[in-house]
Amino acid sequence: MTRRPPQQPGDDEGFARVEALAGLAREVDGMRRHLEALVAVPDRVDDLARTVAQLADAVSAMPARPGPTVAPSWLTAPTESEATRQLLTELTDWLHAVFLRYPDGVAVLPECWLWHPDAVEELLWLMHAWRAAYQGRGASVQLAGDWHDRQRPGVIRRLRTAVGSCSRERHQTRAGWNTTPQGAVPVPGVDAAHLIAWWWAGARDEPAPEPEQAPQPDPQQPGPRLRDALDGHSDPSDRTRW
Repeated sequence: MTRRPPQQPGDDEGFARVEALAGLAREVDGMRRHLEALVAVPDRVDDLARTVAQLADAVSAMPARPGPTVAPSWLTAPTESEATRQLLTELTDWLHAVFLRYPDGVAVLPECWLWHPDAVEELLWLMHAWRAAYQGRGASVQLAGDWHDRQRPGVIRRLRTAVGSCSRERHQTRAGWNTTPQGAVPVPGVDAAHLIAWWWAGARDEPAPEPEQAPQPDPQQPGPRLRDALDGHSDPSDRTRW
């Protein structure tokens, strides 16, 4: 057997001292790194605070995104006649100002459109789509283009299919009248808006009221233009020219 050389006195103590010093060095180094991290914390907190403040300013500067445009429905309108009358008043004003400026709008809107709840519904939402595109908080060229390219032509197409061949006479039980709109015309059938508002508010599940017959001109009386011309002459003898 190989004999180990005898240990000199104090070798174990020296080795222990070296190990202790190495461990202490490691602890000191760890503490140093920890202290460096603690010293850097305030700077990082300040950077984070500045970033949050910048984000808050950016969010505050952004315009509020408008919510969706809500269109009232004629099919589920309130049962108060004043509410339905208001809806029809706004709609007829818009039809005159916008919709009937388009020749195909004039051609497709029959005089009896108020007697067709589906037609009123179509025109009502189309009006609010136009307002959203031109007057709403989110108005944009894109929305206006969509109104012209897709929404208005779609309503025109459906109205032509649903009521394009209808007339006021078809809602009457007696002979009536039919006047084809010419040029810049008033909204057809608007004189019946109060009647339709009353019916839709309180009796929409009942048959629609019969339209009143249009007054017929008296063949024995001069027309309005001729009457105005006659009234402009004080000398009765001058009327022989007319």
